[in-house]
Amino acid sequence: MRTIEEYMALPYRMEIVPDVEEGGFTAWYPDLPGCLTCAETLEGVIANAQDAKRAWLEAALAEGTEIVEPSREMVPSDYSGQFKLRLPRSLHRSLSMHARQEGISMNQYCLYLLAKNDAGYIPQKGRA
Repeated sequence: MRTIEEYMALPYRMEIVPDVEEGGFTAWYPDLPGCLTCAETLEGVIANAQDAKRAWLEAALAEGTEIVEPSREMVPSDYSGQFKLRLPRSLHRSLSMHARQEGISMNQYCLYLLAKNDAGYIPQKGRA
């Protein structure tokens, strides 16, 4: 049996979605049923999610509830942080120009754009 600190260190996937109706954010851990929280800010929901995860794990350990290992789909060693992308020359030029205007590398600019768009991603019901 693992300790609470060992469970806390496992790479459980956290999902965060904005609450478009009331504002703020909701976060949950798909592998820990019922472990969810909310907050007004992104920073707040991340902190609350860590607290909720600890409380959920502590309760599960105290009650003898089975705690599953994190899903394989999010094991950090499976992701190198790199991928290749082919794009039209006109887009390459545009991205390069915008990055130069911002005073950052094109890699940093593209990472910014990807992160900005991914943060607003809301999965549609019935879709993976």
